[in-house]
Amino acid sequence: MPKIAFIGAGSLGFTRGLVRDVLTFPLLQNATISLMDVDKERLDFAYRAVTRIVEASGMPAKVEATLDREEALRGADAVLCTILAAPVSVWRHDIEIPKKYGVDINVGDTRGPAGVFRALRTIPVMLGIVKDMERLCPKAILLNYTNPMAMLCRAMQRESFITLSGLCHSVQGTAEMLAGWIDAPMSEITYTCAGINHQAFFVDYRWKGEDAYPLLRQAIEKPEIYNHEKVRNELFKFTGYYVTESSGHNSEYNWWFRKRQDLIDKYCIDGTGWNPGEYAYILKTYMDREDSWRDQFQTWIDPSHEIDLTRGHEYAAYIINAYLGGEAYRFNGNVPNKGLITNLPNDVCVEVPVYADRNGLNSIHVGALPPQCAALVNISVACEEMAVEAALTGDTTLVYQSVAYDPLTAAVLSLAEIKDMVREMLAVNEAFLPQFKSVAL
Repeated sequence: MPKIAFIGAGSLGFTRGLVRDVLTFPLLQNATISLMDVDKERLDFAYRAVTRIVEASGMPAKVEATLDREEALRGADAVLCTILAAPVSVWRHDIEIPKKYGVDINVGDTRGPAGVFRALRTIPVMLGIVKDMERLCPKAILLNYTNPMAMLCRAMQRESFITLSGLCHSVQGTAEMLAGWIDAPMSEITYTCAGINHQAFFVDYRWKGEDAYPLLRQAIEKPEIYNHEKVRNELFKFTGYYVTESSGHNSEYNWWFRKRQDLIDKYCIDGTGWNPGEYAYILKTYMDREDSWRDQFQTWIDPSHEIDLTRGHEYAAYIINAYLGGEAYRFNGNVPNKGLITNLPNDVCVEVPVYADRNGLNSIHVGALPPQCAALVNISVACEEMAVEAALTGDTTLVYQSVAYDPLTAAVLSLAEIKDMVREMLAVNEAFLPQFKSVAL
């Protein structure tokens, strides 16, 4: 019986979907599903939901729940991580403080000042998880869904021998979106996508073996398609290659779309995937979710609610099945750059095609990114490397330097203003930064 541990099982949407997917593989249908969370109420809801999924499936899987991370990890064959290291009442400052200084953030979970501070809070927790795994389940695979993906995976891959990858649905989601734009069935699409999380590019995208980019260039001239993803379509026109993740995210990662209100109005209020594409909406969405999840979940577990057991498109269950001896599986994962992308630094966390099988994770060499794509990605990599080093060493100067090199922040603020902003963000996060002896800057 394989054992699959869910760390952060209170992330109910992910937990329900991933358990459903696991139970569709014969090799995993008798698994022990070990649910762990620090929130007792959320853990109880997760246990009830997963138990209902198992019962509806008719599979012999066993479900257990615990507040003890070590208990969940002991003897695990695979670990899924969907944690949030601080509540909304803390991370709202990641968005509100930069906004006060003029840095208008849309999502704030990946890079820039908000992503950096989320990484600083989360890296110590993630390192605790992999160090526990080294003792309790050293041969297990870790699949991480927590953001900021690249910085968290980089820190863990640097500090631990555990086999791990970060997973994000933006690659397959974007591939499907593009196929829809050219009326192509996904079964006839092939592609190679590479870069870093949320800034990977489809360096090759084909329909029935033929280059589909000419069709995509025609497609984005249609107003309904252009307006659906304004920022990404502008980036496509500029670079010649399509980038993963929504316009809402990508509007934050560069200089061009959010540094002035007129640009925000033109590119970022709609057509971002996070409508309206402004900071207040993101906070309200998550705060409303905190207020309403209990009622929504009660509706979901009502016996009259029909459970859909159809396998979803997340990678995790396919990878676990392959790692435990099932069919090999290709996916895009976050792995160390061991010469995989030749114009990005060695060892940084990159997102490239990977094959999972019983031998582990086998990353595929891609070569060089187009130079216009590599230029943008290398700036993000440099910022993230400084932030990871800061998280591991407790160096507040590196925090400031990482944020100062962020393209959007640098387009809006002076160095002195950035330092003031970072000081304020360090102060409100002090209780969540145990690796810093002092948050003085």
